[in-house]
Amino acid sequence: MAPARRRCTASRLSQILDSRTSPAWCFLASRAFQLSRVSLCYVERVTSSSEPSFVVRSVEDLARRIHGSMSRVVSGKSEAIDATIMTLLAGGHLLIEDVPGVGKTTLASVLAHSIEASVRRVQFTSDMLPTDVTGLSIYDQATQKFRFHRGPVFANVVIADEINRATPKTQSALLEAMGENSVTVDGRTFTLPEPFMVAATQNPQDMEGTFPLPEAQRDRFMARISLGYPDPKSELVMLRARGSVDPASQVSPVASTTEIREAQQLIADIHIADDVLQYLISIVSATRTHPGIMLGASPRATLHLARMSRARAGTRGHAYVSPDDVAALAGIVLPHRLLARGRFSSVSETFAASSDIVSEIVARTPLG
Repeated sequence: MAPARRRCTASRLSQILDSRTSPAWCFLASRAFQLSRVSLCYVERVTSSSEPSFVVRSVEDLARRIHGSMSRVVSGKSEAIDATIMTLLAGGHLLIEDVPGVGKTTLASVLAHSIEASVRRVQFTSDMLPTDVTGLSIYDQATQKFRFHRGPVFANVVIADEINRATPKTQSALLEAMGENSVTVDGRTFTLPEPFMVAATQNPQDMEGTFPLPEAQRDRFMARISLGYPDPKSELVMLRARGSVDPASQVSPVASTTEIREAQQLIADIHIADDVLQYLISIVSATRTHPGIMLGASPRATLHLARMSRARAGTRGHAYVSPDDVAALAGIVLPHRLLARGRFSSVSETFAASSDIVSEIVARTPLG
């Protein structure tokens, strides 16, 4: 938003504060006024060298191409598509949780096939072994040596379908891969291809036949999203599009792995001012001291929120991160890592409680 437009916004919000006496109005308007003032001050401090450059516009163009490809199949879920693309460009992993049949696997699959990269899909079940994911060494009688046969984790995009139907032992096979981009088998460490992303889907953990993901596993997912049911208009579009041909089968790559790697490097260099970093840290730190939370966000969560904020700025053509980016992403980066205090009838309710607390923290955290 241009500085002149921000001044108009701040002026309008000031008028609202003068004309409204309701406590709710006063709180919301003052919060928006505060955010507008901080964003305005930050934008005016940015020098001309921080104006959107060609490289930043190239990141925005890349994101737009991938978004266009995905939206042809996944209709009415623009925010989920944006979050998926940002996670990819931030170099993270994505957890998609929702009830069966709403398009979790379709979203992950369309992302994978919109990129000219290696893709492997793993259907997790309760009888899977860790070696079914990482690979294993098999004795070769011809050479009288053990040969390592790579598992499906050796791909640019790994679709881990219904990951919480596997036992914790098998789930843990992804820990090293997601944390260090490598796999160790029989004392040998193998580097995974770059870029590397795990797009995992899971059913709500209070459904039958599921095993809750351990805290260490959840913490490795940069973002967690939920699709929800489509609105009637989007569902009508889906019915018309899926006549004799599944549109997902018609998806062709619109980006290469080289473009993705270059975009990830450009995003890593996007500027974050010290006051924005302090705002980000204040939000994460508040989860560790909130009375309603038993387990707060880790330092890894701080890094993930910063990287996602850079990705959001880059995909919007900005050369810097604003407080708006941090506030907008806290709701998908932090809640799945937290453990809310209290008694809940389901894991879904626990997550909802954590989400409410994060929203509360963002609303009351000073911006500068």
